[in-house]
Amino acid sequence: MRLFVSAGEPSGDLHGANLIRSLQAMRPGIAYHGFGGERMTAAGCQLLYPLVEHAVMGIVGAVRSVPQFASILRRADRFFRREKPDALVMIDFPGFHWWLAKRARQHGIPVIYFVPPQLWAWASWRVRKMRQRVDRALCTLPFEEAWFRERGVPAEYIGHPYFDELRGQQLDTAFLAEEQYRPGRVVALLPGSRNTEIANNLDSLLRAAALVHERRPDTRFLVACLRETHRQRVEERLRGRNLPIEVHAGRTPEIIHLAHSCIAVSGSVGLELLYRGKPSVVTYRENWAGMLVARAVLKCKYISLVNLLADRELFPEFLSSRCEAERMAG
Repeated sequence: MRLFVSAGEPSGDLHGANLIRSLQAMRPGIAYHGFGGERMTAAGCQLLYPLVEHAVMGIVGAVRSVPQFASILRRADRFFRREKPDALVMIDFPGFHWWLAKRARQHGIPVIYFVPPQLWAWASWRVRKMRQRVDRALCTLPFEEAWFRERGVPAEYIGHPYFDELRGQQLDTAFLAEEQYRPGRVVALLPGSRNTEIANNLDSLLRAAALVHERRPDTRFLVACLRETHRQRVEERLRGRNLPIEVHAGRTPEIIHLAHSCIAVSGSVGLELLYRGKPSVVTYRENWAGMLVARAVLKCKYISLVNLLADRELFPEFLSSRCEAERMAG
């Protein structure tokens, strides 16, 4: 049996890797190919392209990436035609995946959406594509199964795979001991996992840190970055700022564990904050074009997964454009 697994974002890479490991435990003979990142590669997936390294957000980033995505799509088409995998498993990342699903269906390959896009929040009209191109949606939020079924999409609620990851986390005790030895109350700054998220949100997080430190000088800040390249980028932006901030890569679980409270860019990390019961504020800055689109299509009351699950604002959240944030700062 051969499966093609596709993930275009760091969280999808994590879910894809865990899915592959779980399937390997049940069916050791399955071969995995696809698009993803380092975690899927480590789990045994042979990547045709490291799609996670090129995750984009917003309409501007998507338009700029069209030629690159077209080339990646041609690679998949050749693989589908030559190897004919038994199924395509897609993880979120809807823009590109609509086209990938269409190509798979043209070759008679069943399509499964594992962690489907949140169409109920911002793009309900796209459910037509789900009906046409997806054989089954495996839903991660309790209300999604009924929502998709009511619109003609075969769906099943399986729970959120992120909680499986959290239950199995092993924290670095040496790192925890070293940080706990240092004085000061810790506030975690979580700038997101995508390059665009860091670019749009980092200055807001640093301004918030400066305000907190002004009122509570005993506070220190730990920035949790996904990759070393992100850490270096944050370090560059910190030059000239007189703030007690440390920046770490690959230490998100430990930093959340150490934190008294957190300031986080909206994303899957909200589920980890919920899991660990950390008081948090959620923020999200977009460029002006992205904000225009968001305000036109957003159909839900909240942007945080935690607030969506609770149907009330457990985490205070703030959504605005970079222009608005800069005007407020000025």
